[in-house]
Amino acid sequence: MLLDILQILFGGLCVGLASSVTVGPVAVLCIQRTLSKGYLSGIFSGFGVACADTFLAILAFSVYALIKSYIDEYNTIIQICGGAIVIIIGIFIFFQNPVPQIRKNRAGKTNLWQDFGSMFGVTLANFVVIIPYILAFFTMFNLDISISAEDFKSPDAASMGRLFQNLLIILGFLLGAMLWWLSITSLINIFRKRFRPRHMLTINHVAGIVISVLGLITLLSTIIK
Repeated sequence: MLLDILQILFGGLCVGLASSVTVGPVAVLCIQRTLSKGYLSGIFSGFGVACADTFLAILAFSVYALIKSYIDEYNTIIQICGGAIVIIIGIFIFFQNPVPQIRKNRAGKTNLWQDFGSMFGVTLANFVVIIPYILAFFTMFNLDISISAEDFKSPDAASMGRLFQNLLIILGFLLGAMLWWLSITSLINIFRKRFRPRHMLTINHVAGIVISVLGLITLLSTIIK
């Protein structure tokens, strides 16, 4: 039982981590705040992004649950498409250059909760891009939401078990997203004096390669099956 719980949590954590590993405009703002305003500002900004991503993951899960019965017969095709999308995402991350954005942005004076709230709002505003992005990673890690409206109308032990599993996935997602922002902010803070914008380009290159390889493995394993 404990092993199953840890496995589900780990799956959600992997999705949350993979969905967060990129240095785009939102990440640039978090990095800029870490450099100009300090460690806590960067942490609160990053956690704002993580909480917004988790909210969007719940929304994505809900939409998927509504259409799940209609797409089960196309599961293999969906997994292939998900793997291909992840490969494209990895290539995009590899070639994305955050250096001009880092040099251009300047952080204003705000308190920690404003840092959190502003990043939460900015992330939600990009939901059209983020939701398909998150769904692609859920598909890649083969994580499924297995609960429907009927489970809420007549809950039993099985439906409660499925609900608990989904909550674990979402909790893992949140932990994975927070782990990324905690790691990147701590790293930037530790090497503050040695930090150069080009270092973030290296992170994007490594992240892009890793994500593309994961997508390729998912694609090949689905085709071989």
